[in-house]
Amino acid sequence: MHFANTFNHSGFSYRQLERARQFYRTYPIANALRSQFNWLQYRLLFQIDDNDKREYYEQEALHNAWTGRELERQINSGLYERLLLSNDKQSVLEVARRERIPENPAEIIKDPMVLEFLGLKRDSSYYEKDLESAIITNLQTFLLELGNGFSFVARQKRILLDDDDFFVDLVFYNRLLRCFVIIEIKTHKLTHEDMGQLQMYVNYYDRNEKLADENPTVGILLCADKNDAVVKYTLPENNTTIMASKYQIYLPSEKQLLTELRRELNSRSLRIKKRQ
Repeated sequence: MHFANTFNHSGFSYRQLERARQFYRTYPIANALRSQFNWLQYRLLFQIDDNDKREYYEQEALHNAWTGRELERQINSGLYERLLLSNDKQSVLEVARRERIPENPAEIIKDPMVLEFLGLKRDSSYYEKDLESAIITNLQTFLLELGNGFSFVARQKRILLDDDDFFVDLVFYNRLLRCFVIIEIKTHKLTHEDMGQLQMYVNYYDRNEKLADENPTVGILLCADKNDAVVKYTLPENNTTIMASKYQIYLPSEKQLLTELRRELNSRSLRIKKRQ
């Protein structure tokens, strides 16, 4: 009690003392601390109990020069858990540590995508052009949500096929995957016609825009809802370049993320057992 009173007289609250103790327990070796991180970033990190999860955010914050606010946003949006929905933990950590370059789009493209920063009302319906405009207005944050290596190329890119005009919603380039990434926005539940439209755009870029030493174009259908069976049977079995990602305009709860993670892990286990 005398010890606590001493610190209280020095101007430290019990909460501050507890945070200092938690910080020391998590990072006991002073020489291992990173000078690039400030107290806010460390405070966010030492509150993560899972060592692998904490290391992931440390590595990503370091390599991408995230501010404290950006780190907080990524943690609150469940970035780590969302990547685990389509990847194993080891591959996620290897990419974060820069031990290897991602080869599969699924390693960096998330499903779902969390777009709470657009400021759109949760219970309203939107036109595709409204969602697209909101993304362009918040392009820097959208690039943060997309992940590492993305750069913006074009909006409403015009494609002329004979006498017919088509317009691709958003075009990006990813320097890690070394390919174009096309995003089509649909504010309704995904249909097989939507997948066909996206496939056409991907084929066009592969045949007319992609250089010989670049990798095949990736297409992402960003949709309000989807049927995984429709995606599965619309695309070829060996497909690795066309993806459907559901968007949500609110931050997921921890319970939602854990439920989705358990569901995906159970589904993955069943697929492995079937192959055996």
